[in-house]
Amino acid sequence: MKRVIRGLDPFVLLILGALVLGLVLPISEPVLDGVGRVGDVAIFLLFLVYGMRLRTTEVLGSLRNWRLQGGILAATYLIFPALGLLISWAVAPIVGAALAAGVLYLSLLPSTVQASVAFVSVARGNVAGAISAATISNVVGMVATPLLVLWLMGSSGATGMGGIRSVLLQLLLPFVIGQVLQPWVGDWVRSHKPLTTVLDRGTVILLVFAAVASATADGVWQEVSAVMLVALLGVSGLLLTVLLLITWWGGKGLGLDVADRIALLMCGSKKSLATGLPMALVLFPAAAAATIAVPVIIFHQLQLVVCAAIARRLAAR
Repeated sequence: MKRVIRGLDPFVLLILGALVLGLVLPISEPVLDGVGRVGDVAIFLLFLVYGMRLRTTEVLGSLRNWRLQGGILAATYLIFPALGLLISWAVAPIVGAALAAGVLYLSLLPSTVQASVAFVSVARGNVAGAISAATISNVVGMVATPLLVLWLMGSSGATGMGGIRSVLLQLLLPFVIGQVLQPWVGDWVRSHKPLTTVLDRGTVILLVFAAVASATADGVWQEVSAVMLVALLGVSGLLLTVLLLITWWGGKGLGLDVADRIALLMCGSKKSLATGLPMALVLFPAAAAATIAVPVIIFHQLQLVVCAAIARRLAAR
């Protein structure tokens, strides 16, 4: 047992600790709001540092990398929805129609941005490509996800400009500011790698805690039985495993180098909780949105734990 504990990655242990605290720690609404604001600041600082660290030539080169960008979009909006549709039909008799709809909804979401980029950075992959791809995925998702929901789920609604504005202000703006400052501070930031490492991992851990604590406060977990939870964990594990295999070996088939394959692996296998929860509230009635969000929350936590371990393993290559 001690050997198993020693073998676990400290980053994974911290994520699991944040998850447990979010489940068991009673937190008031004002404190949750404060945690959310701290998370927003951490994300802004993270992308500001990314902008200061990355050379502009690397960013422009990543935008021109059509194989990487196309691979991530294909994984996010073609492969994932196809698998989600198939699996949701298969598990509906076990978890019920509402949670099965949540599995399908999960597969239609854009890629997560901050976690994907953070894991690519930890794994020493193409961070510039990951930032470009994950941001493009979210901007496309503001239109693609509602249309896919309308087509495959028969729901209606629109996210409006609020989601796009959030992506632009919270993610792109600090990155652009960092790029402007890069010629003067880039060398210093690149020489202080622990700064980015602390921001990478600290932001992921904070987001895990905030998401689980918010779900606990809203009573979401009371609607899920033990059998349903096990089934959803199995479904999430299956989806994640298949997408990890497809993106990793698909990257090799596309002729991508290891750094780009890491970006494809991390960005193409993720789904965004930060985008998924607000969208669910807009696209579905409030009563349905809470249940539909459960698979999104479960998958989000699983992808963070699994990809944290993978990122550390790739970093040691």
